[in-house]
Amino acid sequence: MNYLENLKNTAKKNKSIVCLGLDPIIEDIPCETGSIGERISEFYDKMLSKMVQSKIMPSAAKPNYAFYAQYGLDGLQALVNVISYCKSAGLPVILDVKRGDIGKTAQAYAKESFDFFNVDAVTLAPYMGYDSVKPFMQDFPNKGYYILTKTSNKSSGDIQDINCNGSPIFVHVANKILEWYEPGIGSVVGATFPEQLRLISQKFIDSNKDVPLLIPGIGAQGGSISEVLNILKDFKDITIHRINSSGGINFAYKQKPGKDFADAAVEALDELNTEIGQFITF
Repeated sequence: MNYLENLKNTAKKNKSIVCLGLDPIIEDIPCETGSIGERISEFYDKMLSKMVQSKIMPSAAKPNYAFYAQYGLDGLQALVNVISYCKSAGLPVILDVKRGDIGKTAQAYAKESFDFFNVDAVTLAPYMGYDSVKPFMQDFPNKGYYILTKTSNKSSGDIQDINCNGSPIFVHVANKILEWYEPGIGSVVGATFPEQLRLISQKFIDSNKDVPLLIPGIGAQGGSISEVLNILKDFKDITIHRINSSGGINFAYKQKPGKDFADAAVEALDELNTEIGQFITF
């Protein structure tokens, strides 16, 4: 099964296009015994187990490498554990590493992601051009490769919006994604910039190529679910796309006094799935 098929199958099975960001903040994790890595592992094991038990699921998981690596080897062991929990739950795993090097270094990063961590997709920075993307796609076909295109952060326009030959840089990146196209190559586009999301989406729609979008920026960053879904509905197959939510689900217990953290996370995920489900028929 290639990555696109994995996305479609999981979305239909779980009736969801939510990507669950798994970004541990140790100060907000209520598991209080063991090492930092053990506390992170317990937190996500209980959360994902409760989702499976409740049959309320996302349709991808996205651990951010840095949130684990900051805790050293203990944190990286937790990342290995969390990826295993996600795999056991039947979720495609996107490792958010934003790699962007070339040559043998890029090959080494690709082996780390796909051989060692055994994930299904990665995020990649295109600043160094195709040389930074090719080793991932060439050495590991049938995986997913999300290229940073128009990111959700406020200062993304410092470079991504620069006008070059009549178009902003992010449009040139979108064009390169189509030029480099193989099934599995995708695009990271933030929900915080709906007009840019619409422009990029239309370019992919017009190409008649299946380019999966990974869309961060809803919730705390201010992106609108309804705006995003009004754009995505124009794609022939919405099930290849993923809308990411991290803190709003991970730490939902902080907004739901008295609830167990895992129960609160399931409830928050259910609310998001229901909101998105008003726009989609699986």
